[in-house]
Amino acid sequence: MENEENKKDGYENCCAMCRRPESVVGKLMKLPQNIYLCEDCLQRSFDMVSSTMKPEDFDQFPGNIRIVLPGDGLMPNQPQIKPKKKAVPKATEEPQDGEEAKMDIAKLPAPHEIKARLDEYVVGQEQAKKVISVAVYNHYKRVKNQNLPQYQDDVVIEKSNMLMIGPTGCGKTYLVQTLARLLNVPLAITDATSLTEAGYIGDDVESVLSKLLQNADNDVERAEHGIVFIDEIDKIAKKKNTNSRDVSGESVQQGLLKLLEGADVEVPVGATSKNAMVPMTTVNTKNILFICGGAFPDLENIIKQRLTKSSAMGFNSELKDAYDKDPDLLSKVTVEDLREYGMIPEFLGRLPVIFALQGLTKESLMRILVEPKNAITRQYEKLLAMDEVRLFFEEGAIARIAEKAMEKSTGARALRSIIEEFMLDIMYEIPKDSSIGTVTITADYIDHKGAPLIELRNK
Repeated sequence: MENEENKKDGYENCCAMCRRPESVVGKLMKLPQNIYLCEDCLQRSFDMVSSTMKPEDFDQFPGNIRIVLPGDGLMPNQPQIKPKKKAVPKATEEPQDGEEAKMDIAKLPAPHEIKARLDEYVVGQEQAKKVISVAVYNHYKRVKNQNLPQYQDDVVIEKSNMLMIGPTGCGKTYLVQTLARLLNVPLAITDATSLTEAGYIGDDVESVLSKLLQNADNDVERAEHGIVFIDEIDKIAKKKNTNSRDVSGESVQQGLLKLLEGADVEVPVGATSKNAMVPMTTVNTKNILFICGGAFPDLENIIKQRLTKSSAMGFNSELKDAYDKDPDLLSKVTVEDLREYGMIPEFLGRLPVIFALQGLTKESLMRILVEPKNAITRQYEKLLAMDEVRLFFEEGAIARIAEKAMEKSTGARALRSIIEEFMLDIMYEIPKDSSIGTVTITADYIDHKGAPLIELRNK
């Protein structure tokens, strides 16, 4: 009865010993405490017991033979795996009240439509949004049409994996999060700093796919059309001037090669590391879009050194300080610069789309505070609206917040910490007095030279 319910849910049971699902080995034998074994493993267990004991031993010790199974408490119960199935992508459901509309992969939106949706949430970074919109459009167009008869020829379209470079706090992770949310595809965000070569303490490279499978609710078919964002990719650059084995640098880059290019990978289900207690499933990375991001500190010096390599005299000369104050210096990056930084050429070859994000200016920070749909100021306005209090920010206050954020040099992340600091007293005092109707934040209050303007309700 329980087997039939699992099949209705789209999941199937796995053998507790060999981890193979029911669709591969056939009907499983059900044991107490929801333990399932295939016929091969059951027969192998009996053969092993019978080969090590004599017939008279069975008569002498009846009932003492016991196979350790997950239900005994010595092994964890294995999760269920949703099998692969040939399914047509479902049309996106109509958004409910208060929900944002999702884009439908079955009816793939054009690049300008993807960028227009990103514009609602991400301020600035026009070139980056244009590049990522085209790359995502080409990737899912390739996934959608690769099995159609009219495209079955000798031309094989490769993946458009991306490498984004930008200073901290410029919106790399937020851009990918927004993209995955709008496209309604599973997203796994992982940190390259925890990855090590197989056999060493740390996460294996397959752990990034375990997170993707988990976010796809163990649906292999859906996970194979997802997005993986590997942050802090610059931390796995080759270590310079070292004689020891580089287990968290070049070795990790080499381990990621098969994932980026496309291969069948054995992935643990419900865990981040492979072991005998965890069931395994096969995930094909051919249609998974990989986006790598990193701040790449000191990369500007490598770019500057290449651009000023020519002589300081003559017609084609470059001044040594010509690029010292160039805000778009990262946009001039080349593959050679990244190779000198420590990225191996095989790794860079599997990331054909390389682009840079610009550092945030004061004007950009001011726009981030007020323009996006989920701007920080709008969040606080909504919080106070729950207490029936209206919140306003003067333009001078917005400018002072942006200036303070520029001093911290941590990008957009500094905005929330600054607002949290001066909003603390307001959020604490407002619930005390039910007569307050309006609060206006001024520049003097940001500079600790005055108090916010408070208006009482009209009785």
